[in-house]
Amino acid sequence: MNDDHAEATADSSGPATSETVLQTLVRGLAVLEAVAERNGTATPKSLARQLGLKPATCYHLLRTLRSEGYVLRLPGGRFDIGPRGTLLGKSVAARTSPAPDIAAILTRLHNKTHETAYVCGWFHGTILRQQVITGVQSVTVKNLNVGYIGNMHARASCQAILAYLPAAQVSMMFDGTPLTKLTANTIGTFEDLVVELDTIRRRGYALDIEAFENDICCVAAPFFDASGTPAGSFTVSVPVSRFPQLRSTLANEVREAGALATNLLKTGRLTIPGVPGESNFRPA
Repeated sequence: MNDDHAEATADSSGPATSETVLQTLVRGLAVLEAVAERNGTATPKSLARQLGLKPATCYHLLRTLRSEGYVLRLPGGRFDIGPRGTLLGKSVAARTSPAPDIAAILTRLHNKTHETAYVCGWFHGTILRQQVITGVQSVTVKNLNVGYIGNMHARASCQAILAYLPAAQVSMMFDGTPLTKLTANTIGTFEDLVVELDTIRRRGYALDIEAFENDICCVAAPFFDASGTPAGSFTVSVPVSRFPQLRSTLANEVREAGALATNLLKTGRLTIPGVPGESNFRPA
């Protein structure tokens, strides 16, 4: 029995009970992701410590990835993404990035607030962060990377979308999924999530007050396609120290961004408030 088959057999009782899971591949992908996150500073020893791997295992995985062009070795024994890894990233980005006009609305939101702003949208049945623009007064937020899909129950960007989906669809999305408590303010039960989604519908925007990460607050508003189905959301993140004085302004700004995007998707034309004959959005 080879190592991969042994690992697959050993792991067959895990989450994917009806399928084999090759732990060597899982570890290799983890190394590839970690190399990408380190921006050319990753070393075998630092990767092994970060991922909890034996140094020899990490070296072997890096050699394999290097031989296939997914990573490359830099002077000083550091590693970075290689040509095939770069090509893979570009291919994924091309499929998941927001449309140019949606990106323009995000840029407008960032320019008006000077805060960290991002847009989320659907990708194969999950809510994916598509683009991030870091604020002038930079906020350090965990998992702010493009492509992040986790912890939907704790994120205003996801709640803003979930609030306008059919109840049965939301229930199916969370069926059998524990709502992890990331902070003391994180929603911990599906029943509490349903209550919060009802509040969001009545209020018109979603709030994350230190629910995803301590010391960080977020305000998010959805936008809709021509059929009225939520297509995505715009979010702004700020430190909790600035949130009380900015809450109203940020709520208006994300709602305006959502209204612009909704009008764009319904009419095929991007219109800007304040221009005669164009958007009629008014802040709450």
